[in-house]
Amino acid sequence: MARRKESDRAQQNNDDSDSNPNDELEEEPDFDDPEGYEDDISEQDLMGDLIRQRPKETDGVESIVVIDGVPQVGPERIEKLQNVLKKLFQKFGKITNEYYPLNPDGSTKGHVFIEYSNASEALEVLKGTNGYKFDKNHTFTVNLLTDFEKYNDILDKWENPVPQPFKEQGCLQYYLLDQDACDQFSVVYEQGDKVAVYLNTQPEPTLLEERPRWTETLVRWSPLGTYLATFHAKGIALWGGEKFQQIVRFSHPGVQFIDFSPCEKYLVSFSPLADSRATDEPQAIIIWDVLSGLKRRAFNADKSQALPIFKWSHDDKYFARMGVDMLSVYETPSFGLLDKKSIKVQGIRDFVWSPTDNTIAYWVGEEKDTPARVTLLELPSRNEVRVKNLFSVADCKMYWQKSGDYLCVKVDRYAKLRKDKSDIKYSGIYYNLEVFHMREKQIPVDSVEIKETIQAFAWEPVGTKFAVIHGEPPSTSVSFYEVKTGQTPTMVKKYERKPCNQLYWAPSGQFIVLAGLRAMSGTLEFVDTHDFTVMNTGEHFMATDVEWDPTGRYVATAVSWWGHKVDNAYWLWSFQGRILKRVALDKFCQLQWRPRPPSLLSAQQIKDIKKSLKKYSAQFEVKDRLKMTKASKELVEKRRKLMQEYEDLRKQKQEEYAEQRRRRIELRNNVDTDETEGRGGELEEETVEFFIKEETTFIDE
Repeated sequence: MARRKESDRAQQNNDDSDSNPNDELEEEPDFDDPEGYEDDISEQDLMGDLIRQRPKETDGVESIVVIDGVPQVGPERIEKLQNVLKKLFQKFGKITNEYYPLNPDGSTKGHVFIEYSNASEALEVLKGTNGYKFDKNHTFTVNLLTDFEKYNDILDKWENPVPQPFKEQGCLQYYLLDQDACDQFSVVYEQGDKVAVYLNTQPEPTLLEERPRWTETLVRWSPLGTYLATFHAKGIALWGGEKFQQIVRFSHPGVQFIDFSPCEKYLVSFSPLADSRATDEPQAIIIWDVLSGLKRRAFNADKSQALPIFKWSHDDKYFARMGVDMLSVYETPSFGLLDKKSIKVQGIRDFVWSPTDNTIAYWVGEEKDTPARVTLLELPSRNEVRVKNLFSVADCKMYWQKSGDYLCVKVDRYAKLRKDKSDIKYSGIYYNLEVFHMREKQIPVDSVEIKETIQAFAWEPVGTKFAVIHGEPPSTSVSFYEVKTGQTPTMVKKYERKPCNQLYWAPSGQFIVLAGLRAMSGTLEFVDTHDFTVMNTGEHFMATDVEWDPTGRYVATAVSWWGHKVDNAYWLWSFQGRILKRVALDKFCQLQWRPRPPSLLSAQQIKDIKKSLKKYSAQFEVKDRLKMTKASKELVEKRRKLMQEYEDLRKQKQEEYAEQRRRRIELRNNVDTDETEGRGGELEEETVEFFIKEETTFIDE
């Protein structure tokens, strides 16, 4: 250990009169690394934010764009051209410099150099204006200044790319080949430390895979069930195949939300911790190609936007994002704006894609004397196929039926409006359901008025019915409506005073669970909407979640540790409301069924199978009985084996106890206490009485 020299100490004492006189007795701390120490922390992990901001050799060059195809004008029109171009290009960032090359006669040459404050803004210009049609005679071609060096460095002789080794991933759809068509489900428990995947066999689920620390928060299945996504501090991992091997990884530190496109081609990851205005490239939102694992495009995040930020069309061809007074629609695989520009919609509040067509429904709020409206917009043509004006609107919610045949808009209307300086207050709220008949000519709209507060709304996935919970708890009611071609929706059933706040339709329709979750103590009611028979009622106290399996045969209810810290468990029910299994797990967090892709059978084939189902039901019943008999035998053997293990262990401990008898007597001063331990008859009983109080009562004669 190094010591300071006496002269150094004296000099320090002279310079610093407040120093401690005992300093000379103290040793300096040793900050040297021990011998043989190897630093395994990279500079990127240690100070990644600073590294991204450090100057680069290309700074000032990568932020310059070259726009070709600009109109060639004379000196008298240059100023007007500059104003028009500046108004267009300053939307993408701060312009720090611009240069217009001129001919000897003072006219422009047809190209412009524009410099932005950073490279990310220049990239946005390239994506947003390359191919932009300025007028009928001029179309812009936009490049980065650094692209010219890239094209100059292209080799004259072609070199074949090196083939990458093939990585065997196994059959990713193996779960669809199960002979009994049993579904899989994932379970996260022990506060997220363990994840297990089960096959829903009867009477006991079969464990397929269980791993500790498989994820750091939660898991999520892809929409078609091909992949299982896990969350980690450094990004997202996708798993698949029979052994759930890792398929691909996406590096995105701090990711907290993901969203798959409907066809699983793309994955959107969102990290709220990422710098929303990174100097080099956006980091908050990233769109990935699932098959290749490559980043396709990144976006900045707006803290005011709700999740999911991007909404996808049913065929993965388009995705859209709502901004201030505009709707931005992007196309794949170019990931550029559709027609190179956003759709201007003054006062847009929300939008949703049709589940079967490339049609967007959006609504616009009221403004002064302009009424609110709901618009159906076809893409890519941008034709408005239907517009519905609405008056006295406080809010709207849009619900598509799964088959895309109908759109229901729940309209919150008001009787009176009062505006304060910074707030708007509504009174006399009532509700309308505006139902759009999408498959009929000119898309007629029917209206259903409901005076009470609407708590929940849900379409039947396969069918023409929808259910509404209305009223104030605990005296809520549930009404069922049916929509027919050319007719106003008619009420077919109403249940009075039902303690429920959520609606859960079976994926195949017909059956529905009326659930009173969280504050309503987990009441459950199973209803067959074919004849509106209440098949069964039940209760899972303090339940937080209800999940149907993809086939509609089973329902899972759960009390998540994220919602309640006690009684964490999941229960499995039949679609008729019969309890099948109660499973309590320590700090259980999440249960998710593995989705199935759409059936390859036509609607007519499915209808024919349902008609002839009775012919095959006897075979299924015999198979179920054999399975239960086999399971019973296995259960008896398992219990018999456990009992034998217990008897062997008990015999072993009794022998050990007998062998230690002599030693116990020696340790207890030669007193044999084996016969008296735990026997109450050998103990002395002592009774103790306490004087508590004395009362005197006078009785009048």
